[in-house]
Amino acid sequence: MSDGYLLDTHALLWVIYTPERLREEVRAAIGDSDTIVYASAISAYEIALKHGSGRLGFAEPLARDFLKEIAVPGFLPLPLTAEHARLAGALQIPHRDPFDRMLIAQAQIEQLVLVSNETLFDRFGVIRFW
Repeated sequence: MSDGYLLDTHALLWVIYTPERLREEVRAAIGDSDTIVYASAISAYEIALKHGSGRLGFAEPLARDFLKEIAVPGFLPLPLTAEHARLAGALQIPHRDPFDRMLIAQAQIEQLVLVSNETLFDRFGVIRFW
C-alpha cells in the first residue's frame, strides 16, 4: 500500500513548468487534493546543481527557493535521511545515477509510488506511475 507519490526530478520540473508533457492520468492523480505528493531533497540538489552549471536555466525559481516553489502546487518536501542514503548505496542494481538511486531508496523506504517516465525503475523494486 502506498502512502503517496514521490516525484522524480523530471516529473517535478514538468508538473511546474510544462504540465502538458504529463499524461492526463498523472496530472489528475497528483492534482487531487486528497493525494499526498512529495518532492525530494534529492531533486532540490539535482536542480540546484544543474542550474548552477548552466543547465536548467528555466528552473531558476526552483533552484533558488525549492521549498517555496513546491508549496505552490501543495507538494511536501521529503528530506534525505541516513537510512535513505544507506539503502541507495547498498542497492544491488546496475544503475549508477546517484539521484535515481536515492529516489528509488526513498520510494522503497517510505512506500511511495514513484512518478517517473523511467521504465528502468520497474526493475528496482518500486511502484512506478506514468
